[in-house]
Amino acid sequence: MRVSYSDEAIKDLIRLKEFIKIKNPIASQRASNSIRKGISQLKDFPRLGVKVGSAPDPDVIRDLIVGDYLARYLITEKVLYILRIWHHKEEIKR
Repeated sequence: MRVSYSDEAIKDLIRLKEFIKIKNPIASQRASNSIRKGISQLKDFPRLGVKVGSAPDPDVIRDLIVGDYLARYLITEKVLYILRIWHHKEEIKR
């Protein structure tokens, strides 16, 4: 299965990395690598994340928990779309 990032997810990853980088550049890179590594597991295990109960179809929209971060994604037949990425303490319109 192929993984594709939405424009919003790319912006989220950049935003999170820049926020952490202000205080700790090494931690910033580590967090970014950790998130991307966690997401890469979805290629082989697309249903690894937890179902999003409020989603129109909770079987295909899931949240992957990677440390303190969440990656929301959509499963299709051939492509897994990363929709958004955020820190679990952030208030994001889901």
